[in-house]
Amino acid sequence: MGAETEYGIHAPGAPGSNATWLSSQVVHAYALLTGERAAGGSEARWDYTDEDPLADARGWSVPRQQAHPSQLTDQPEELTAAQIALENGEPDPDQDGAGNTGPLMMNMVLGNGARLYVDHAHPEYSSPEVTNPRDAVVWDAAGDLVALAAVRQIAGTPGLPAVNLYKNNTDNKSVSYGSHENYLMPRAVPFGHIVSGLTPFFVTRALICGAGRVGLGQDGTGKGFQLSQRADFFEAEVGLETTIRRPIINTRDEPHATAEKYRRLHVIIGDANLSQISNFLKFGTTALVLDMIEHGTAPDLKVQRPVESLRQVSHDTGMSALIGLSEGRRVTALDIQWMYLEAAQRHTAQTGAAGPCGDGHTDQVLQRWESVLTQLGAGPSAASRSVEWAAKLSLLQQYRDRDSLEWDDPRLGLIDLQWSDVRPEKGLYYRLLSRGRLDRLVPEADITRAVAQPPEDTRAYFRGQCIQRYGANIIGASWDSVIFELPGQRRLQRVPTREPLRGTRALTSGLFDRHRDAADFLAELLGLPR
Repeated sequence: MGAETEYGIHAPGAPGSNATWLSSQVVHAYALLTGERAAGGSEARWDYTDEDPLADARGWSVPRQQAHPSQLTDQPEELTAAQIALENGEPDPDQDGAGNTGPLMMNMVLGNGARLYVDHAHPEYSSPEVTNPRDAVVWDAAGDLVALAAVRQIAGTPGLPAVNLYKNNTDNKSVSYGSHENYLMPRAVPFGHIVSGLTPFFVTRALICGAGRVGLGQDGTGKGFQLSQRADFFEAEVGLETTIRRPIINTRDEPHATAEKYRRLHVIIGDANLSQISNFLKFGTTALVLDMIEHGTAPDLKVQRPVESLRQVSHDTGMSALIGLSEGRRVTALDIQWMYLEAAQRHTAQTGAAGPCGDGHTDQVLQRWESVLTQLGAGPSAASRSVEWAAKLSLLQQYRDRDSLEWDDPRLGLIDLQWSDVRPEKGLYYRLLSRGRLDRLVPEADITRAVAQPPEDTRAYFRGQCIQRYGANIIGASWDSVIFELPGQRRLQRVPTREPLRGTRALTSGLFDRHRDAADFLAELLGLPR
């Protein structure tokens, strides 16, 4: 499993700046900090060779000429400083302060196995692959520290406007940007089972992991507060798109692994979470539900009008609205979450194994899930230490009570935005966390370490170690390959990494320790002559 987070970006001192250029400066700033250099002196670039974003899990591919441009993620974005100058009406093409009039830095692979790049005019951090929800929290939070480091670097660079980054999902002006999850699944599971098993769960999941938002509707002009940042932007039940006609269940069939064995379930319906508990539950409960789907033990539910119900759940802070089921029953979102929890408890009791979340983590997910649902049953304030939307609502309500503010007061919108600021001295989430008003799941030292080090039990370890040790000889990388360029050799050497659970520390650390030189490393790994 793993996360993708697009950060909101704003340059207060340069409001007319091109967002894509600003985002490229975030990537460039972090590249300067890490010093992870690839062949030719630049950072390790992304390899798009095996990407296929138009393959649909329902059994077909969308013709490229019919695809929306935002779907063509297999071709790198390029933006030159000269283009930016022209767009801004400036004669000087040296926009990056370094004499660079060619393509700007848009994409890099990090030493912790993650990817940092520009996606749809936002800086995006895609975490490395992990095997359990605790590690998903750790390496996702590491991305927030990566974003913070870039913000600090830009602030100290003469000639560049200061940039603020926000871990949120909308500008409240009809624009939404994603926080996606990815889960590796057996391809043998029929996709129709995934749709039917996940839809009621996703319609109600914001209860336990919504990030909260001031404003209703895509443009946020509706008066009120809601559980989810993303719910109002979904318009379909099932589909391939991610930026238009957003579906509850996304059908992109791009496994980034051995395609005959695996599919990657691409989940676009989640919020960007700062709360460690909400993030843990987001990944852990979804992994449990997917395991139940694989084994045929998921609850047999069908929600009437899922898109409408999704928004209804998000707008219902009292959690009392009734959702129609196909057999005629009407239940609350909390009822549906209890149904899934109780099914998961029965499922794990029957399987008797460590569970899909890894040794020890499955029990913790079940305990946290039950605890949070119990708290929510007593009202949002009872869950304000653990559930992000409830914590944000509690803080906003304090301001409303103190200053007699209505929900459409712009000051509340600013507080909502400040909640998600990645700077700990500014971000309200971080200030509450430091004061002990929010529950913490993992030590800060673990997150700090994850900024530089990859997970040890997936192929991300191999990718990250290659970047750290042999960066000067790497021309590109992706989730399922690392490409070397060796001095004196005309041919590039591609190392495939299609099996996600190979390339681990246990399997490769000895190989890395034996070879400081990339050529010697590849000679043993691939059996090349020396």
